[in-house]
Amino acid sequence: MDSRDVGGRGDRRRRRESSVRETYDVVIVGGGAAGLSGALALTRARRSVLVVDAGEPRNAPAGHVHNYLAREGTPPGELVAAGRAEVAGYGGEFVDAAVRAATPREDGGFRLAFADGRTVEARRLLVTTGLVDELPDVPGLTERWGRDVLHCPYCHGWEVRDLPLVVLATGPLAAHQALLWRQWSADVTIVRHAPCAFTPEEDEQLAARGVRVLDGPVAALEVADDALTGVRLAGGEVLPAGAVVVAPRFHARADVLASLGLAPVVQEVGGQVVGSTVPAGPAGATEVPGVWVAGNITDLRAQVITAAAAGLAAGAAINADLAAEETRAAVAARRVPVGG
Repeated sequence: MDSRDVGGRGDRRRRRESSVRETYDVVIVGGGAAGLSGALALTRARRSVLVVDAGEPRNAPAGHVHNYLAREGTPPGELVAAGRAEVAGYGGEFVDAAVRAATPREDGGFRLAFADGRTVEARRLLVTTGLVDELPDVPGLTERWGRDVLHCPYCHGWEVRDLPLVVLATGPLAAHQALLWRQWSADVTIVRHAPCAFTPEEDEQLAARGVRVLDGPVAALEVADDALTGVRLAGGEVLPAGAVVVAPRFHARADVLASLGLAPVVQEVGGQVVGSTVPAGPAGATEVPGVWVAGNITDLRAQVITAAAAGLAAGAAINADLAAEETRAAVAARRVPVGG
């Protein structure tokens, strides 16, 4: 089979080794699941694509990706490496850099400035930079994040099943969180780290499910041999714990969009602020023409597989938008009289 039938990998390998060109059909800022999935759709659509990645993946502390059909348990770095190889096989290019700002061009495209002073131009922009987790201020919490300090039971519940779990309550959603984690362990304790009251109905539900409720605050985590063993309260009591459940605030990583006038909006659940996202349509289109977003930057609940699906949807929408623009230009050119 001719190499061109499988994406022309020989030509594309030489192209990847050359320097970054000046202009692309699409520049994708963020090289995680959403960005790579969008890049794969676009490169297979024969678009020139540059993926710009600052190398700060949110799931770096996690050992494995879960709930990703046929890739269950894959280390995050391995999934990214496989995705990069697939995109590169269709001609996609990569640069490891941080994007400082994006500026609109008169023709509807964008000029992106990298932190190292380089610039590149794009007809369309897809931003998949994800979010930043703001954790409660407890000594030792950040160091254990993604290992045995957790928030998503679907991501980590199976791995800590039947262990004693301590829910660090910082707001009214803690009751719901504890009742959900109760599916994975019969030993669940809520510690009120910050003042929060539950409704009489929630108190009854927690009692019926055997979830203990204690007053905090939490002073620190107890760790032995690089494993969480307990939670120490301010009064000195130590609760056995195989994992601590927290409710972070999720902040959209949207600095590059701010330069285009796109600001994240606050998200609330049950009257409690849970974070911020960049608003977008079903396929990721933002209020700024030519700019799409996908993944956690616009969907706080997106896991890796749903972020990848959103990237695909955005990539297809961007290609359709470019095709429509090219068709309009072709029709306009056809209507120009010969010699006109």
